[in-house]
Amino acid sequence: MDLFDSINDDKKYQPLAERLRPKTLSDFTGQEKILRGALGKMIAQGQTPSLIFFGEPGTGKTTLAKIIANTTASNFVKVNAALSGISELRGIVKEAQDQRKFYRKGTILFIDEIHRFNKGQQDFLLPYVEDGRITLIGATTENPFFEVNAALLSRVKIVRLSKLTTDDIKKILRRAVDAECFNVEERALEIIADFADGDARMALNLLEQATFAGKVTVESLRDLLGERIRRYDKKGDNHYNTASAFIKSMRGSDPDAAIFYLAKMIDGGEDLTFIARRIVICAAEDVGNADPQALILANAAAQAAQFVGLPEARIILAQAVTYIAAAPKSNAAYLAIDKALADTQGDVPKHLRDTHYKGAKAFGHGVGYKYPHDFPNHFVRQQYLPDKKISTRYYEPTTQGAEAKIKQQLESLWQN
Repeated sequence: MDLFDSINDDKKYQPLAERLRPKTLSDFTGQEKILRGALGKMIAQGQTPSLIFFGEPGTGKTTLAKIIANTTASNFVKVNAALSGISELRGIVKEAQDQRKFYRKGTILFIDEIHRFNKGQQDFLLPYVEDGRITLIGATTENPFFEVNAALLSRVKIVRLSKLTTDDIKKILRRAVDAECFNVEERALEIIADFADGDARMALNLLEQATFAGKVTVESLRDLLGERIRRYDKKGDNHYNTASAFIKSMRGSDPDAAIFYLAKMIDGGEDLTFIARRIVICAAEDVGNADPQALILANAAAQAAQFVGLPEARIILAQAVTYIAAAPKSNAAYLAIDKALADTQGDVPKHLRDTHYKGAKAFGHGVGYKYPHDFPNHFVRQQYLPDKKISTRYYEPTTQGAEAKIKQQLESLWQN
């Protein structure tokens, strides 16, 4: 060993995220649903089609591409779409042809930020992807159906990678702590995992930065992250108190308070799915049929927020929250299902029973059933509840908003 051997040891100077990048599927954390399916089987068998990985930063797009290259014993060539042109791609294709011809070795071309390629660059790849001279793996944080042309999309499989869970990030951090013999408080590890918000690369970078000061503690993280560590604790009382206040403010028709608590959760790094789920539940539980549009809007907002992500998702969630807070309120449907669930005993009346099999009528099934559409106003009075429940009322519509019309409609039909 000469004087410069340690200086030339590249791995020593690599970032922690690169040093600990998994090389096999067994070491990879997250994306279990995808890897248990067809893609995982294809990777394990060394037969992988051209792919585009679509997902947020730090979800494992580059790592999976490298694992595929290792598993298939292929050359791995990485380019960044923002910096590469057709001339570089021509050289890569030529080298791939030589590798195939002389060494019977495939080439995986990994294009980071593939959405940045223009149409000409994308079109250049088409014949080589189609005839298998290269296996293309693109990575993008943008929806490829908007950013990649149809001709290339038709030749690849789109794989959407989910944001890693906090538990996934903790597993990755603990592996790093064990591998590097870091001294880290458990609570500090949890704070890093929460703060990273599903981004494994960010989590590992934060951990590495924090270790420069020695033992990683909550206090040392405060010094490192400063104001970026919020008082909103996704596991503590403040988390549950804020969520409770958020729901109660929407229920209480106070859009200003609801928006405040929405902002508090977003600022604290709360999971979008958690927020959206609370909004959808509130639309059904507290608005209900007083404004049926509220549930439609809440559900659309939940899907749209996941689709576009932050920071734009804040606008979508704010629209839903203010609408629900300002909407008329009714919990009649919520009360109805809970009352019915506590009272489910009773036989279906014979005239309502199934008649789609031979011999049903011999048992009296369907006999005497009146088809409502054969009558004026598409309604006819007949028994629907079991005999023992015939006078029971589960749903008691209020006079709030659109539910007042429902109440009036039911009363006009059943009380005449």
